[in-house]
Amino acid sequence: MEIIELKQNIFKENEVNADLIRKDLAARKKLLINVMSSPGSGKTTTLLRTLERLSPEFRLGILECDIDASVDAETMAAAGAKAIQLHTGGMCHMDAQMTRQGLDALGIDDVDIIFLENVGNLVCPAEFDTGAHDSITILSVPEGDNKPAKYPLVYEVSSVCLINKVDALSVFDFDMELAKERILHCNPNSLILPISAKCGTGFEPWITWIRERYNALGGAQ
Repeated sequence: MEIIELKQNIFKENEVNADLIRKDLAARKKLLINVMSSPGSGKTTTLLRTLERLSPEFRLGILECDIDASVDAETMAAAGAKAIQLHTGGMCHMDAQMTRQGLDALGIDDVDIIFLENVGNLVCPAEFDTGAHDSITILSVPEGDNKPAKYPLVYEVSSVCLINKVDALSVFDFDMELAKERILHCNPNSLILPISAKCGTGFEPWITWIRERYNALGGAQ
């Protein structure tokens, strides 16, 4: 009797599709960044602050992914980004095929950097390669410093962790050094950057990292 591991097959097919997306985008010098976090961590506000700083030198696109509604895409479009809302039909993550559909619908000839704002979830989005060149995770101070210990995979697959809402450190029981230690335990190579999207502080290292990743396109992708 033959036994077929369906989950393995799904992941393998997704990885193949994701690699094709990465190579295609790199060949066209388009950078795709997958943004993951819990609901309410400040993804949209962080991206708005990022757009403010990048828009003078880059053409920016946004794939807004949610189970329903179009509020975030409308917010991004109002801020001047080329944005499209993607409804996942009840699914709690984006995968490579869904990302391809979103890129095709957005149209990327006139953009340089695309942000994929994944569904608010620390589990499923981390399991599926979207085809992005890099994934990043936003951890907000109100969530607590124990999230990297409880949901390690999302930190393992992320090149950058933005610790957002540092303006609220005095209000919440959040140990910054312990949070960093836990993140680095998941991924010793993670770049950890404390920011406040509300106040707009701490963004320069993040913007520098994006600029460097874009300039590196065309190399070993």
